[in-house]
Amino acid sequence: MAASKAILLLLAALLFVTTRASSSSLEHHEELKLKAAYSKVLVPAPAPPKLPIVKAPAPPPLVKAPAPPVPVIKPPSPPAVPVIRPPSPPPVPVIKPPTPPTAPVVKPPTPVIRPPSPPPVPVIKPPTPPPAPVVKPPTPPTPVSPLPPVKPPTYPPMPPVKSKEDCIPLCDKRCQLHSRKRVCMRACMTCCDRCRCVPPGTFGNRERCGKCYTEMVTHGNRSKCP
Repeated sequence: MAASKAILLLLAALLFVTTRASSSSLEHHEELKLKAAYSKVLVPAPAPPKLPIVKAPAPPPLVKAPAPPVPVIKPPSPPAVPVIRPPSPPPVPVIKPPTPPTAPVVKPPTPVIRPPSPPPVPVIKPPTPPPAPVVKPPTPPTPVSPLPPVKPPTYPPMPPVKSKEDCIPLCDKRCQLHSRKRVCMRACMTCCDRCRCVPPGTFGNRERCGKCYTEMVTHGNRSKCP
């Protein structure tokens, strides 16, 4: 509807413009005739004003109205046909065949088992007694001779130690095989100075210097004297 109204307005505007243009052209023609009649007069007639050229407005583009959507009409669905089930046939009775008569069970005759005959008893002879051993009269024990008393080992007399200078050769001999000779010499000199004794040899024989030598210990409760 709006598009048709716009088209009608455009047509009316075009008719109005064309009528104005035709009327203006007629007026111009009459003026020319009047000029021809008064052309002998020397007074020049004023030039008619130029009429503005009115261009007709361009028609607006035609706008097509959108087509209304066609409603989709679904055909009515046919009514559901009720499913008619055929009547179920009556159950056929199950006829069991007659059971045949059971045949009597005939047991086979049991065989007669005879007991086994006992084996013959072996004749056991009484064992012959072993001959009596000949017992010899005990021999008298041999007299044991008494062992001689164990004598303690004899050692050469210890060299006398009177001063610290006497300890140097004795400790040098005592520590000559020690892995740390300087440590051994220091401990030996201390023990020799206090106990006035150095054991003979490179090891052992510590008891020969008495308890003073054997019971002297370090701060860690180890024997101090070599």
